Amino acid sequence: MSEGVVHVRVEGRVASIVFDRPDARNAMTWAMYNQLDAACERLAGEPNLDAAVFRGAGESFVAGTDIAQFAAFTGADDGIAYERRIDAAIAAIERLPIPTLAVVRGAAMGGGLMIATACDLRVATPDARFGVPIARTVGNCLSMANIARLVAAFGPALVKRLLLLAETLTAAEAAAAGFVEVLADGEVDGRAREICRRLGESAPLTMRATREAMRRMTTDDLPSGDDLIRSVYGSADFKAGVAAFIAKRRPVWNGR
Repeated sequence: MSEGVVHVRVEGRVASIVFDRPDARNAMTWAMYNQLDAACERLAGEPNLDAAVFRGAGESFVAGTDIAQFAAFTGADDGIAYERRIDAAIAAIERLPIPTLAVVRGAAMGGGLMIATACDLRVATPDARFGVPIARTVGNCLSMANIARLVAAFGPALVKRLLLLAETLTAAEAAAAGFVEVLADGEVDGRAREICRRLGESAPLTMRATREAMRRMTTDDLPSGDDLIRSVYGSADFKAGVAAFIAKRRPVWNGR
């Protein structure tokens, strides 16, 4: 499969960021994460923007990180580096000086759910689905910051269902949780344009202060979770989970 690309385009006062790897449901490669960083850096320096809109090419938003890349991990330090890498990419979205909107079609799983969560607002089509099924698939874990982001968006009880039971939320369930607005496929792009128009009419300093205050409340001053990440990424279970995922078979967990 291709390495994928993250496209950035500015039309008028709205920036568009597109994750383009449809042959893998836009699963993120390291190259794509690097391009996401570069896109955020570019947009942070663009004057006169009202909003940034994130979407996936084809029928999916982002189906997570490409798990095949985990096969090169040799121990816990690789897991620490990976989680810090993901945290940095998600934080770059949150720290953009303009409001952000995710337009979700199809899968927003794992890292894709975190990208959508990092955005200020979300609209989705009825086929959208949201989850982090790592307890069923690979057997890794999330960083403290990403768990905090999910808890802020969904609440502790629903996050435990997502992470412990590996449940996937339908668009309707995510809407019931207040996470996303769901519209028919033919209406979602028009709604995105309307949201961007309204953002352009709102006081920019008010929006910037509000977004930054909420970001600080969610992710500043979190306790360290490196010991938890090391215990998972350094385990035999994680190696077995990656191997099983790549081989398309069900993993067997041993708790070691």
